[in-house]
Amino acid sequence: MSLQVINLTKKFAEQTALNNINISIEKNEIIGLLGPNGAGKSTLMKSIVGALKIDEGEIIFNDKNISEYEIESKKNIGFLPENNPLYLEMYVKEYLQFVANIHKISESRVDEVIEMVGITPEKSKKISQLSKGYKQRVGLAQAIIHQPDLLILDEPTNGLDPNQIIEIRNVIKEIGKEKTVLLSTHIMQEVEALCSRVILIHKGNILQDCAIEEFKGKFDSLEEAFASYTQTEINS
Repeated sequence: MSLQVINLTKKFAEQTALNNINISIEKNEIIGLLGPNGAGKSTLMKSIVGALKIDEGEIIFNDKNISEYEIESKKNIGFLPENNPLYLEMYVKEYLQFVANIHKISESRVDEVIEMVGITPEKSKKISQLSKGYKQRVGLAQAIIHQPDLLILDEPTNGLDPNQIIEIRNVIKEIGKEKTVLLSTHIMQEVEALCSRVILIHKGNILQDCAIEEFKGKFDSLEEAFASYTQTEINS
């Protein structure tokens, strides 16, 4: 698995959301994508998955330009957006079977993923009847059902209770042993529990891209490091 983001710039009218971004990911790892609200994290993730058109620069995934090989690239990327768009009138297993059919995957894989994300008791319910935590698991299930090389998760534990957070983290940790996961979150314990590397983005620029120990550096906590890097930038 390899991902190269090369000189990526994205503007919305006069606002620059991403400013000449360069990222290189070569191996299976869980990477924390950090930044204040409005930093450009979601724009970056949507650009990588092909949901946003690239204005300047390029993204190379498994040695192929995602703009030229859109379908092929999407087959190997899983994405859980922040707002987790689900078909609420569908039943859980029906929805996941629908996603599996798009990817031409067997029904046995549907059952496997339902078990993996812990929604077996809920599989016959309508998605609209589920709690936020279970909806989040269904979203995660659709993102991993086709066993993508790259999994992109935008705040995957948002709105979950502490037990659900631990369960979802364990699922992500297992996936990260074999796949590359790019994970956006505001929860620093999550970064500490899951990530080996941190990319900090602020005002469309990358401020840090390093191992988690290096990011923490001289600070007592990741929260302190985050605040220092982003506030220094704000004040400078």
